[in-house]
Amino acid sequence: MVNLKKLITCLKNNQVEFVVIGGVAATVHGSAYVTYDLDISYSRDVENLARVVKALAPYHPRPRDMPDDLPFFWDERTLRRGLNFTLKTDLGDIDLLGEVAGIGDFEQTLASSILVQLFGVECAVLSLEALIKAKRAADRPKDHLILPELEALLEANNDASTH
Repeated sequence: MVNLKKLITCLKNNQVEFVVIGGVAATVHGSAYVTYDLDISYSRDVENLARVVKALAPYHPRPRDMPDDLPFFWDERTLRRGLNFTLKTDLGDIDLLGEVAGIGDFEQTLASSILVQLFGVECAVLSLEALIKAKRAADRPKDHLILPELEALLEANNDASTH
């Protein structure tokens, strides 16, 4: 199980520039979807890569699909050489996405986000409209399962705002 509070506050305390996407964003918008990881879009500028490395290092990040006996170096060079990372940490699983399907890079994802309070800190979270767009573009079976609920939430929000 992922410790969302510790992961999010750790990222915020280290001034990591990120946007919450995926299942946690869906939950913020009212979905009953249960998620077992934290998905974020992160800024790929050099300073932010250093902050991501520093924030997660104490929690021993490793690729989820890599055997434990293979060496893995968690550093800025590793982050620069990749784009998307699916990691396991002592706080739970976290996915770092340099690009979000259907949305684009971090700057585009940030422009498609809203600010909300999560665990006492202000976080950028992908808007419901953008989340639906990203889920459609990702086109995975698990995305097809949640899309009807997200679309119903959007319709309910639109109905509420017109009354």
